[in-house]
Amino acid sequence: QVQLVESGGGLVQAVGSLRLSCAVSGRTFSVSAMGWFRQAPGKEREFVAAITWSGGRTYYADSVKGRFTISRDNAKNTVYLEMNSLKPDDTAVYYCAAGSTATIFRTPDYWGQGTQVTVSS
Repeated sequence: QVQLVESGGGLVQAVGSLRLSCAVSGRTFSVSAMGWFRQAPGKEREFVAAITWSGGRTYYADSVKGRFTISRDNAKNTVYLEMNSLKPDDTAVYYCAAGSTATIFRTPDYWGQGTQVTVSS
């Protein structure tokens, strides 16, 4: 089993910045990729970003490219999402996810509990 715990969510003004963290524990050998998803009220959950543990290759949704940066600290088993130039449309519950390169983009194997990010105008 794999456990994911997010932290760092909160309230921030537009054009501000926020960093989310996701600590991974358990049988981490089964995880080769990590990602972030978000779900706004009345909207479907959408992919935000992903990173591979071994090579550090990154992937981003068009809506956040150039503003968000995903990174990982292998020694700490932690993944980060640095969010800059935030917009009210970024308001959502953000979920950390884990899986393989075959599952991470659409159907991750594991999910965190979610953390609320609210961007005011």
